[in-house]
Amino acid sequence: MAKVLLTGSSGAIGSTLFSGLPGLGHEVIGLDLPGQGAALSVDCTDPRAVDAAMAEVRPDAVIHLAGIPTESSLPDALSSHVLSTGALLEAMRHHGVPRIVYASSNHAVGRTPRTVQLGSDVHARPDTYYGVGKVAAEALLHLYVDRYGIDAISTRIGSFLDQPTTRRQLSTWLSPADTVRMFDAALTAPSPGFAVIYGVSANTRGWWDLAPGRALGYDPQDDSEQYAAGIEAEPETDTDRAQGAFVGGPFATDEFERPPFD
Repeated sequence: MAKVLLTGSSGAIGSTLFSGLPGLGHEVIGLDLPGQGAALSVDCTDPRAVDAAMAEVRPDAVIHLAGIPTESSLPDALSSHVLSTGALLEAMRHHGVPRIVYASSNHAVGRTPRTVQLGSDVHARPDTYYGVGKVAAEALLHLYVDRYGIDAISTRIGSFLDQPTTRRQLSTWLSPADTVRMFDAALTAPSPGFAVIYGVSANTRGWWDLAPGRALGYDPQDDSEQYAAGIEAEPETDTDRAQGAFVGGPFATDEFERPPFD
C-alpha cells in the first residue's frame, strides 16, 4: 500500500487514521505542531520546514488534516487552510509525491439551503471564513492537478463523532470506522485526478450524494439511524430547526458572524 505523510496527526481524525490505516497495510508518518507528540514537528504554513519534512519522508501520498478546526479571522483561515496546502503541494511537486488527500468540509457549501440531496458538483457556497479557506484550498488543489498532474481528492467532511447527538448529525455523521475506509479508498483509487467526495457515513437520512465517493471505492458501512430513537426522544427545538435549515448547520447561523479582521 502507501507510505503516507499525515499532517495534523494528533487531532481527532488524525489519531483515528494514525491507528486505523496501518491495519490496511499503509505506513503512516505523523506530522503536527511542536509539542503534539508527532514524529515530525512542523508548522505546515512554513514552506521550508514542509519541504524538509517531505524530503526526509519521501512519501507516496499526503493526507492533509492540519488546520484550525473551527471559525477564526479571515487572515488566520487563509493561512491555516490555503497557505499550508500550498506549502505541501509545492513540496510534493519538488519531491515527486503524486497524491494528496485533503480534509475539506461541508462548510465549503454550508450556506446552501437544505432542500434536496446535494451533489459534489454544486457551486461553492461557504458559510464562514473557515468555509472560505476550504473552498480556496480546493481551488489550489485543482490548480496543481491541472498544472502538474498530481492526484488530489478533497473530502468534504460532515460531523466526525463517535456517535451523533443532534438531529442534524443524523444526516451528517461520519463514523470513525468509515473515516478510515474513506481515506483508504482515496489513497488507493486509480488515477482519480481531481475529485470531491462527501465525508459521511451511509446514513438513512443523509443529505449528500455518496456516489462520487463510491466511484473511488469508498463504501461506507455505518448508519446513524441506530441512534435516532434516543435523539428524537427529546422535543425538537428552535435550535434544531435553525441548524437544519442550511447544509452547514450552526456555522450558517448568526452565532458565527464576526468581523474578518480581528
